[in-house]
Amino acid sequence: MLKRLSTDTINTLLIIGVILLVIEIAFFNGGLVFSVLFSSLLIYLGWKKYHVLWRKICFWIGVISLVLTVLSMIAVRFLIIAAIIFFISHYFKSRKEPEHISPEIVDGKEEVPHQEEPILRQKFFGDQSTPDRSYQWQDVNIHGGFGDRVIDLSQTVLPQDEAVISIRHIVGNLIIYVPYEVEVSINHSAVIGRVSIFQYKKSNVLNQVVSYRTQDYVTKKPRVKIITSLLSGDIEVKRI
Repeated sequence: MLKRLSTDTINTLLIIGVILLVIEIAFFNGGLVFSVLFSSLLIYLGWKKYHVLWRKICFWIGVISLVLTVLSMIAVRFLIIAAIIFFISHYFKSRKEPEHISPEIVDGKEEVPHQEEPILRQKFFGDQSTPDRSYQWQDVNIHGGFGDRVIDLSQTVLPQDEAVISIRHIVGNLIIYVPYEVEVSINHSAVIGRVSIFQYKKSNVLNQVVSYRTQDYVTKKPRVKIITSLLSGDIEVKRI
């Protein structure tokens, strides 16, 4: 069903939604940002040690508060109404013009793309780490919400040219273990957090970009390029 919804239509709806959100925050409901941040903070504090009873209470209070806050937004209501209108119109259109499905025949001589399981998945809540056993390397390109991410490069064989790790995250810590023989280039941005890259330490990062590169990164291999972005959290890169 969503295949008939073009990218331009989706982008138009999202742009209208963002405009409505900005208007609502600027002119009608300035406390909306505080409500979202406060609910997100409760969710984060509760999830960090979810086994503790009061942390569970904080987590679910935050979830309920965030859901109610989001549903009260004019932009969200607009997107919900637009989705309902689209599905109703699609339903009546599909009755007049049924979708014809034909089998896809693949020539045995053609190469079929190989789908590999990623070592890290898109995950909004919870911690995540690379396997604690040997694994085949794949470049990492993920975004997440809340929780820590741990990547251990000592359990894999890096490519001969350059490995890439790209992580965009909201709240949580990033820990990356790098073997001694691997050269490293890091570009890290954060709104709030701390940075620890080998011997380099920065205890107060406020809306800054930190770049670091080992001395022989350009001339020696293997090497890994790390690009990370955090709203709030620490990044730690260690030798192992």
